[in-house]
Amino acid sequence: MSAVPASGLAARWRAVHARWHAGQHHWRHSMRHSLKWRLVIVFLMLALALTGVFLFGMKRVVQAGWTAYAKPMVADYVDKLTAEIGSPPSVERVRAITARLPVTVRIEGPQVQHDSHPGMRQHKPWARHYGDEEPGVDRWGFERRTADGHRIHFGLTDPLHDGQPRLLGWVTLAALLGLTVAAFAYVRRMLRPLQQINEGVARFGAGNFSQPITNVRRDELGDLAERVNGMATSLHGMLEAKRALLLAISHELRSPLTRARVNAELVGESEHRDALLRDLGEMRDLISDLLEGERLTTGHAALHTESVPLAALVRELVATQFADATLTLDLDDTIGAVQADAMRLKLLLRNLIDNALRHSAGAAQAPVVSLQRADGGRIALGVRDFGPGVSSEQLQRLSEPFYRADSARTRATGGVGLGLYLCRLIAQAHGGELRIAHATPGLSVQALIRP
Repeated sequence: MSAVPASGLAARWRAVHARWHAGQHHWRHSMRHSLKWRLVIVFLMLALALTGVFLFGMKRVVQAGWTAYAKPMVADYVDKLTAEIGSPPSVERVRAITARLPVTVRIEGPQVQHDSHPGMRQHKPWARHYGDEEPGVDRWGFERRTADGHRIHFGLTDPLHDGQPRLLGWVTLAALLGLTVAAFAYVRRMLRPLQQINEGVARFGAGNFSQPITNVRRDELGDLAERVNGMATSLHGMLEAKRALLLAISHELRSPLTRARVNAELVGESEHRDALLRDLGEMRDLISDLLEGERLTTGHAALHTESVPLAALVRELVATQFADATLTLDLDDTIGAVQADAMRLKLLLRNLIDNALRHSAGAAQAPVVSLQRADGGRIALGVRDFGPGVSSEQLQRLSEPFYRADSARTRATGGVGLGLYLCRLIAQAHGGELRIAHATPGLSVQALIRP
């Protein structure tokens, strides 16, 4: 068996240590974040505290009762038993006493040696259970000396066992823990609507207002659910009004723009005519992108799905619309057809390629169009450019509508800041996401879609 190199052992130890630290961090985060687990810890601490207080209090009560009442009476009764046994001690009287009482008697002295229960283990004095062991004092009076030099030891045939107080403590703890579990179950049932409210808020945040929060309670949490539903209804109404206004304005602008473009084309060729046509084309594209974005906000419902062979779709788009561009294709031909919206996927890919070509002008390497399998059974359709890239702060905002990493350069090279925004909506409508990452150099943009 070959020995593992020291470097390998060190690497394993670092990996185990990193996993342990990650687990600790996850546990601490869960404890801070989860109201349920914090309630569990609070209930357990409450149960332990109640058990400790109960046992301490009961011990003090029993000790005080013994010192004030039981001890004097026991000592007086032991004196009477000693007198009854006599001096010198009478074995017959000892037998008579042990026959009628649950006690043990052991006599040690010059004349009499007797044990009423030979072989019985000598139990610890009761005083140890109550902290009443004073040096130099016979414990509770269970031992007496006679005038002729005999020592008489009294005990119980069935004394309190050593483990009984401990057993009582465990039973009490178990009972308190049972009550704590029952109380936690009741509190958890009371807080159950919080999960429904959390799920409802997540739906509303994702733009799904079709299903309100189910309200089956008539308490403060039920009132909160009703208020959240009311807020969602108001937000949905405002969003719908904004969407309707935007669609109406976009539709109304199309006709004047078309007439303006026709009139501009009738003007004689000049630099001003070309600039006017470019501006009108940019406005037309802006309106088209706005309308498409509003349609895609409904998610999957806006798609017209069919069986789409992705590799063939990419090749067709590149051959027809980017025949003059220099592109590198990296396609996995083993990926078969998927159910998707072919027109929206073409729009996504066209925007990604346009963006890569626009920002990689002068780069040493052409943009790469890729189609690969990704994690979770998804398919990655993306483009990587070799341009200057953007900063980390700008990277997080590239898919926001109308955001431009470089406003002056973007206006000079075209684009209104809606390309990556539409790509993100198309990817989400197909059940996926848009990932934008540094590629060093350049950027890598991938649309992860579910087949």
